[in-house]
Amino acid sequence: MLKLSAVCVAVVILLGTPPAGAQETIVAVPSQGALAATIDAGIGAHYKANEPGATVIVVKDGKTVFRKAYGMADTLAKEPMTPDTVLRLGSITKQFTAVAILMLAEEGKLALSDDITRFFPDYPTGGKTITVEHLLTHTSGIVSFTGKPAYLTGMHKDISVAAMIDSFKHDPLEFAPGTSYRYNNSGYFLLGAIIEKVSSRPYAKFVEQRIFVPLGMHDTAYEGHERGRAPRAAGHSRDGAGYGRSAPLSMTQPYAAGSLVSNVDDLARWEGAIAGGKLLQPASWQRAFTPYTLASGKSTGYGYGWETGKLQGATTIAHGGGINGFSTYALRLPEHNVFVAVLSNADGGIVSPGVVASKAAAVAIGKPLPDFKEIALDPATLERFAGVYEIEKPAVRTFRREGDALVMQRTGRSPVRLKAYSATGFFVPNSLDTFEFGQDAKGAVTHVTLHQAGEAIRHARIGDAQL
Repeated sequence: MLKLSAVCVAVVILLGTPPAGAQETIVAVPSQGALAATIDAGIGAHYKANEPGATVIVVKDGKTVFRKAYGMADTLAKEPMTPDTVLRLGSITKQFTAVAILMLAEEGKLALSDDITRFFPDYPTGGKTITVEHLLTHTSGIVSFTGKPAYLTGMHKDISVAAMIDSFKHDPLEFAPGTSYRYNNSGYFLLGAIIEKVSSRPYAKFVEQRIFVPLGMHDTAYEGHERGRAPRAAGHSRDGAGYGRSAPLSMTQPYAAGSLVSNVDDLARWEGAIAGGKLLQPASWQRAFTPYTLASGKSTGYGYGWETGKLQGATTIAHGGGINGFSTYALRLPEHNVFVAVLSNADGGIVSPGVVASKAAAVAIGKPLPDFKEIALDPATLERFAGVYEIEKPAVRTFRREGDALVMQRTGRSPVRLKAYSATGFFVPNSLDTFEFGQDAKGAVTHVTLHQAGEAIRHARIGDAQL
């Protein structure tokens, strides 16, 4: 639950009829119509009419240029998805929590440099200073409650804010605050509690009254506190060859780290508020989008509720969400005035919303991603790439030939079956990641380059793959 979604594959630039299962699209002027058709051609094939789907919106220069729904909102009830359908946001919630904290900071009610013991006097910090900013940037060292062994067995139970904090506050810190980055839902849970203590309002009411109502976000709320009447999507998980209902989750548990629901229309309103500089002073917005720098001087790539990256050379400010039954992604390209949101009602088994958002955004900025087509390579060619490639000690990537395919496995993770697109290049299905193998003058394979999120990362070959 509440994990960042992986992003990464290509755009098919074919103008044609929308795929089966796609519902309403916007009526646009000719130039917008051509753009919408190109986006639809690039992403529509990812979704099937009888499976969980997604809602997608693309905004450029403040105007909606694409708005569409795919697949089913509820596979059991056979209810199709519509563009206004409300879905769980998962960790996109974090940016709203971060903005709430910054609003209170601007009002002088807290400081980002405040030690959390100001708000939780009995919190055992082990003699370390843990600040509000550490919570915002996932650099506190506090153990994330969603990663604890017993979490999955109890996630259906309601729990109070105080009881949840008690469940992780006595765990030893994983590292000294400010020295490392590790994605952490406990930090944002604590931020929700700080908002309640400082504002004397429940978190759900604070974000409703201070953010959603002023911005006209009628269909956005803490789940269980909805005000709007837009249709709701059911959450799905992969179940054998099909999809079933996702595991129950009490929304008291994600809380300020992931309990909001919304639709793409409201997220477009949210983007309009950000682009228009509403709610916060310019300096606060800038700080939210600026990656935190560790004590070592290394950038984390994460600000306050947003992560930064690159897409086709353009700066991105984004966040994904993964929560029981749903996966999401919201992507900003401020240099191009482009915003994309993709909300899906399955937590696995279908294309990552980050992939869809990236493909749509790349088309919107006029730099579509390449369309990789699988080709067949003979076993001898595949065998040349087998080996162990160094990442960061002790982690490695191991490539093996399994039958007529090349399989990659990173230390501690599941194996991934790759598809070849050239004599030396491979792509990861339903991803934007590619691997390109390099060789020396004698033809021996010496390294592999991972192309991911706009970066090219070279890994040296250090040995043979073990059988």
